[in-house]
Amino acid sequence: MIKPLHACAPLILSGAFVFSASALAQTPDFRADAEHLLELIDEKYAYFARFDGRNPARGAQGVDPDAVTDASSLLRFAECAINALQDHHAILGISSRSSYGLTPSYNDLWVEHRDGAYVITDVRDGSPAQAAGVEPGWRLSSVAGQSMDEAVAGLCGGSYEADAAKGYAARVLAAGPRDQTREFVFTDASGQEQALSLPNLYQVETPERPLISVSDHDGIRVLRFNNSLGEQGLIAAIDEALSGARPDGLVIDLRDTPSGGDTLYARALMGRLIDETQPYQRHAFPQIERDTGVARQWMEEVLPRGESLAGVPVVVISGRWTGSMGEGLTIGLDAVADAVTLGAPMAGLLGAIYDYDLPETGWTVKLPTEALYHVNGTPREAYESDIVLESADLRGPNGEDLALERALSLLR
Repeated sequence: MIKPLHACAPLILSGAFVFSASALAQTPDFRADAEHLLELIDEKYAYFARFDGRNPARGAQGVDPDAVTDASSLLRFAECAINALQDHHAILGISSRSSYGLTPSYNDLWVEHRDGAYVITDVRDGSPAQAAGVEPGWRLSSVAGQSMDEAVAGLCGGSYEADAAKGYAARVLAAGPRDQTREFVFTDASGQEQALSLPNLYQVETPERPLISVSDHDGIRVLRFNNSLGEQGLIAAIDEALSGARPDGLVIDLRDTPSGGDTLYARALMGRLIDETQPYQRHAFPQIERDTGVARQWMEEVLPRGESLAGVPVVVISGRWTGSMGEGLTIGLDAVADAVTLGAPMAGLLGAIYDYDLPETGWTVKLPTEALYHVNGTPREAYESDIVLESADLRGPNGEDLALERALSLLR
């Protein structure tokens, strides 16, 4: 079965392996599924341009079909094949309790490799890392008792050479195995070492929140989406949030949308802010052009619906935990509502993911198969806000939300 997804949905944690009904009568051919996974990546993955057109999983450390003999070795093979893509939007639909957590959905540290160091460039609001005092600008020195260089080299053989690749590996390590407390050593702004034990985000209960938190600031209405862009009931919540007196301005806060969602809900919001049909993003299948030399690309449109708020000025706030559909909604609001966008860089999740099932085990693999673009042709992952905020611009010394204050000041 193949189906398109616009969500970076969390994996279901399972200590056991589940096989398709067809595999129950006999032992699955695990090696065949390993070969099939490589072929799926060959045929379906949309972003080989990042690797000069080649599939980096072929020949990567830990990705040897001949070593696959059972469920455990297939899972190890598949995890290393996915890691070779260096793409947080390529996901396995099965995991073990010790599998690394998803970034950004289950990670509270954004790590980048800069000038030979692993630098914390953002910390998730309300997270264990923030509660422990971790700040942007700190350097991550070690994880689970290993130096960062050692840990990166040990992640599926460590084929991470460029800064972007090392940053990807560091974020995987920072999310940590799902069943373990994370052990870190940081170097803070004063040069002092800080050893911290942080719970894995799979172990942290999320407090119940409304799908949208709504607040009013002297006629300016703020809609904060609480990681809800794939939740049933969101259309009704959008209409409720936009009901009543016409606001003087709207702030759409998408800083907590790491798990993505569905374009249905993005169009539901955008449709309330326009009075005529407009394009909001471009889609393409790069592999079709790669295979045939003939490109396939099309524009997705959003249609007006309900009582129109067209003309109300809109500011969108985004950041590192704006992922997938959150990123699509940001570029869509820029296109259709002429919104001012501000914030730190987004998660940069590549394209739209599709589900593919391995034939022997029935395990699901989620691969970015469509490339997505702003209507002006900018790749979604390369989009920059109209007003780019650095980490120092996001929070005041006493926790003030400087990004929201900036958004409100733009609308006043």
